[in-house]
Amino acid sequence: SSTGSLCTESKECLVFDPICDSPKYEVRHYGATKWVSTDVESYVLEIAAGQGFMRLFKYITGANEDGLNIDMTAPVIIRIPEDKKMWEPAIFTVSFLLPSAYQEKAPKPTNEQVYFTDLPPLTVYVKSFGGWMLSMTSKLYSRQLAKELNGTQASYNTAFHYGVGYQSPMKLRNRRNEVWYVTQGEPVC
Repeated sequence: SSTGSLCTESKECLVFDPICDSPKYEVRHYGATKWVSTDVESYVLEIAAGQGFMRLFKYITGANEDGLNIDMTAPVIIRIPEDKKMWEPAIFTVSFLLPSAYQEKAPKPTNEQVYFTDLPPLTVYVKSFGGWMLSMTSKLYSRQLAKELNGTQASYNTAFHYGVGYQSPMKLRNRRNEVWYVTQGEPVC
């Protein structure tokens, strides 16, 4: 299992098993995990990410039934629909990984827009990039990854991709972001 040097700002990071690494993309396997999530309807990723982040940040800083402060983990993932049209709003799902101490039982959110998501084990195709997770960069890198996967006859879920960020919004340099597509069937390396 690995996290590499992906998480430099948080005590806990999502652990994965590397399957393969090529110059064009990586393939990773993640075990089942519990996340705290919220849905945001927006025209652009940046607005959804900001609103979702703040809603979830309130949960981990005490807006839960036990009033607990919960450590921030990494990464933050955003489920981004593939069929979004520029002139139509979409539902973006922003999620924080719950720390290992809360994977079995986490305090209930006090905001009805915040809920728990149990992700099953996932194998994902990964493309990494620096800078900021913006609508344009997410689209650019997800399209690059899709083109590379289509060229290898890889099978993956085309309904959505995940935008993945590892750093605090306050960090300005040396940022790491990723786009993930969930594999269908055996991954192509």
